[in-house]
Amino acid sequence: MPTAMDRRGAYWYKKVDREILRRVSKPTRYCAGEWNSTPKGKEARLRIALAFPDAYEVGMSHLGTRILYELLNSEPDVAAERVFLPWPDMLSAMRAEGLPLFSLETRTPLSEFHVVGFSLQHELTYTNVLEMLDLAGIPPYSAHRDDRHPLVIAGGPCCFSAECVAPFFDLMVLGDGEPFVAGLLQALRRCSWGPGWRRRLLDDLEEIPGVYRPDRFRVRYAGDGTIVEVAGGRRVRKSILESLDSVPGPVRQVVPMQAIVHDRLMVELFRGCTRGCRFCLAGMIYRPCRSRSPEEVVRLALEGFRNTGWEEISLVSLNSADYPAIADVAAALLGELAPKGVSVSVPSLRADAFSVELAKQLERVRRSTLTFAPEAGTQRLRDIINKGINDKDLLRAAEAAFDAGWQGLKLYFMIGLPGETDSDLDGIADLVGGVRDMWRRQGRRGNPRISVSVAPFVPKAHTPFQWEAQITIPEMQQRIARLRRRLKMPGVRVHWHDPRASRLEAVLARGDRRLSKVVFNAWRLGARFDGWSEHFRPDIWEAAFRQAGVDPAHYAHRPRQREEVFPWDHLDAGVSRSFLWRERERAMSGEVTPDCREAGCHGCGVCQLISEVSGS
Repeated sequence: MPTAMDRRGAYWYKKVDREILRRVSKPTRYCAGEWNSTPKGKEARLRIALAFPDAYEVGMSHLGTRILYELLNSEPDVAAERVFLPWPDMLSAMRAEGLPLFSLETRTPLSEFHVVGFSLQHELTYTNVLEMLDLAGIPPYSAHRDDRHPLVIAGGPCCFSAECVAPFFDLMVLGDGEPFVAGLLQALRRCSWGPGWRRRLLDDLEEIPGVYRPDRFRVRYAGDGTIVEVAGGRRVRKSILESLDSVPGPVRQVVPMQAIVHDRLMVELFRGCTRGCRFCLAGMIYRPCRSRSPEEVVRLALEGFRNTGWEEISLVSLNSADYPAIADVAAALLGELAPKGVSVSVPSLRADAFSVELAKQLERVRRSTLTFAPEAGTQRLRDIINKGINDKDLLRAAEAAFDAGWQGLKLYFMIGLPGETDSDLDGIADLVGGVRDMWRRQGRRGNPRISVSVAPFVPKAHTPFQWEAQITIPEMQQRIARLRRRLKMPGVRVHWHDPRASRLEAVLARGDRRLSKVVFNAWRLGARFDGWSEHFRPDIWEAAFRQAGVDPAHYAHRPRQREEVFPWDHLDAGVSRSFLWRERERAMSGEVTPDCREAGCHGCGVCQLISEVSGS
């Protein structure tokens, strides 16, 4: 592997500072030197690049990257450095100058690292991965790499169903990253870096729990395009961190020099969710719930504040109001931080009065907008998706919010959910109107500020709705138009997700390896930043599908049969297929499944997996 930058490379990086950064937008995306960054340099024995396939302000907001960055750099012989996808103006400048993609901390070319680890958080970042690899001079396909190239690894929620990009990665990591890091470092330290190091290291890493090696598997297809079998390797079980307190949380999070999407200190309350929303991938793959102790939450928050100076601390999880000791933690933090002008917030709230009271107590220093996600407009449809709230919950929450001084709310809904009818769409308008009327009933003048976001439903793998079809783009457009007409109310603003992007997300989320040609073609045709509306090019993707001879409707709009083999059946998220099918049947009959923490075990399979992993 290369070990040092040549003279021409040193000249390039001076040119970045003196010329290129002067003419690109937001040059601080590429400057590094932020507070708490860790530029160890090349004296570290092991070099790992944490690659986030999106812009700096998105990647810097990702808690997982913050956790891994601090965990890796706590090892004296390890240098973990960050790299993000440059914005289009910087990309053009780097291409024009022949400048390879480099890390922030030491501006080391990505090709000189031992490992490049990508975080796959969303399907619409897949072409960004290829752009970063190509800009780094690393072959996009795993099969084309040799001992001159670093290992390219992926982690994150998409890895549970990322077969359409599997050929681009040497390894994928399923589940929690902290246990994998320990195994990775052990394997790297005992690796002999002579000829054949790559194959030996892959064989070694393959033994770590949660590691998926795509080249071990082969897929056979039937004449109708469905899968006959995925064979060649053992079923891969996800890695599970049994206790959050068993590993140190990040207390020296890097403070950016520019605004980012989530510009605040983040402290993880717990991981996982057992509410059982049937559309939610995260609620299935992150099971079981594992809480951090209240004492540790308070310690991480206070120490993190002292090390960063952030004026807002966010207590994060899939549903922070479910944390058992949230009131005690809030009181402890506010007693210490409120006099210093530091606010404490929770980003995810259920639509109930307790959540509003919690937000009222936490955000007494600095008040942000309250956000609720009813998801559906009628109780019938909320029962189908197992949302577990009703109209009264939302209206009481709105009343409590207005009483507490909030003047605006954000509401999130989906369209195209299984079983949805026009009455359900009209129910969204009726519910929003009820929230607006609550403001009037309190005798307030003017109108509240209500922001309504509408997104088409995307069926995801490892959920009870993995068998369902997505509605077509014309159907999405018709339903959005109906909602927009019904929501023409003073004080109400409607935002909606592009149906074409939602269709693409559905295709990639349930795709198989044949789609790797589509992703590659789209990238070659210029697809970049597909998750950004101003850069999304549906025409490019349509051309990519045509070139590969792939019909996107086969993946997005086709209902699956009960016994159909899925592209991800060899990947074990802990939740059994039989449980998911039972939940799908309960959905179709409108039956609600209560939270297992309150109603007892429903037999999803996760607890059995934990007992097998732990040997108990």
